[in-house]
Amino acid sequence: MSAESPAANDPTVNNPPVRDPAPDNSAPDNSAVRDSDVHDPAVYGPVAPVHTAPESAGRMSVPPEPAGQVPAVPQAAAQVPTAPEPAGQVPPARPPSGVPPKPVSAPAVPPRAAPPGPAPNVLPSTTGGFRTPPPEPAPEYLPADRPRETVLSVVQPPPPVGHVGSGPPTYAPEPTALPPAEPDELEDLVADTVLDGARYGASTLRAMSVRGDSARYRGEPRRDALLTARFGAGERALVLVAMATGARATPGAHRAAAEACRWIGQAVGRSHERLADDIRAARRGDLKSGLHRLTDRSLGRLRASATEQGVEPEEYAAGLRCLLLPADPDCRTRVFFGVGAGGLFRLRDGEWQDIEPRVADTAGEAVVGYGSLPHETPEGDRLTMDLGITTPPSPYEPAPRPPHAPFRFRASVARPGDTLLLCTSGLAEPLRGEPELAEYLTARWSQGEPPGLATFLADSSVRVKGYADDRTAAAVWEA
Repeated sequence: MSAESPAANDPTVNNPPVRDPAPDNSAPDNSAVRDSDVHDPAVYGPVAPVHTAPESAGRMSVPPEPAGQVPAVPQAAAQVPTAPEPAGQVPPARPPSGVPPKPVSAPAVPPRAAPPGPAPNVLPSTTGGFRTPPPEPAPEYLPADRPRETVLSVVQPPPPVGHVGSGPPTYAPEPTALPPAEPDELEDLVADTVLDGARYGASTLRAMSVRGDSARYRGEPRRDALLTARFGAGERALVLVAMATGARATPGAHRAAAEACRWIGQAVGRSHERLADDIRAARRGDLKSGLHRLTDRSLGRLRASATEQGVEPEEYAAGLRCLLLPADPDCRTRVFFGVGAGGLFRLRDGEWQDIEPRVADTAGEAVVGYGSLPHETPEGDRLTMDLGITTPPSPYEPAPRPPHAPFRFRASVARPGDTLLLCTSGLAEPLRGEPELAEYLTARWSQGEPPGLATFLADSSVRVKGYADDRTAAAVWEA
């Protein structure tokens, strides 16, 4: 057998395949072919490397042939597709057709990727949050030592709703008719909704006032008024939230409420430095007496305005409720005072507490520095606390005075995590009368950060069937 093929000198071929030599009949049988001849690079060229698949990849196995026999090439192995050769390379030479090639192993098959498992089911929990079901056993295609992902249970507040209770309210949920307007009295127009907020010290304030369903349907102005103001600067600043509700079924109710807020704002603003000092020093008695005097003076001016307009004082009156918040982060004293119906609530440890103060029988003495008036004139005539009008000297002929609601006062120290809610009757009554509303606000306001302005407005405006009055509320979240 020659070591060179006759076509080896062909200049047009770099490495041509070797032609099959003529069969040698002198060999007794094929068993005389040596393995070294089959793999001799000088005769057949370099042997292509054989990539052996790993044991776990499903390799094609060929049973060993008895000694002295040449294994036949399986038909399936002869049809195994080969990968295309890279461009610019010449495929290696193949052995002669009379010599069987080495068994060809099947190409390595990468392990099949595990199909994505189903998303973990999240089941509702009886506590209002969510719980994670127990983990399922690991599939067979995952190694036993591979850690499984842990699904965290996150408690989310309930989604916002439009109403709670036995059914939807009768009125439409959005404004319908606008109040009538006069060309020369446009300053008396009241917006349907007012929204405000701030953050000072350790407290976050949210405040809103919205027209009730009944007033929206009838085209009446909002009888509730809201005032938020800051007096002073820095840690000595004092934040005032004032809300008032005008008398029902009176034409100037919205004007009376706005005037009550404006006058109490002026009175507090002029005495804010003394008020802030008393709050930080916890002078409860001084605060109660001084704020009582400021409230009476403001409502007295409202009654005087009714007299000037020629209407009865009862027709031009308003309930007034206020909240004082010091900007000093080290002072957590919150002061409530006012006159009239409404509500003062505190959300603590997931439960609502009705902390509306009881009515005091005595008003207390005036405090110097709060703008108090003398009790009598230099001539000895006694003055009323509100208007400065002289009263008859005879006790048998008392001057007629319009009845007014008693003064309410409460000073409390807030704890981290508390939510203090001050509101008019439009929200206080459904909060006391509909447990589902209290539960809803508890779930909405007990998680995470204080709500944004729009979220607070939506939560405070959740409607309850049978309650259609204006709503005004101010809530304070303690960090």
